Amino acid sequence: MIGFVELEFRIHDAHSLKDKRAVLQRTLTRVRQKFNLSAAETGHQDVWQLSNISLVTVSNSHQAAERELERAIKFLDTFPEWERVKTEYEWL
Repeated sequence: MIGFVELEFRIHDAHSLKDKRAVLQRTLTRVRQKFNLSAAETGHQDVWQLSNISLVTVSNSHQAAERELERAIKFLDTFPEWERVKTEYEWL
């Protein structure tokens, strides 16, 4: 089972692409180290205060893949620099 989720985040205190990249680098590095998944910025790359993050995991069951993605999303939600405004799941 392949689980894919696309998240859109609003970064409130970013006043430049440099500010946004600092937040993204810190958070994506930590989520990659902590969870068994791939993470990348996949949209809004030239917008200061918005970012699309995609997370992908592979597992032998739907439940295990969903559990790993949910844990990662909860972890990303703990960062005070941003707020999640959109979530879209896909299962393959």
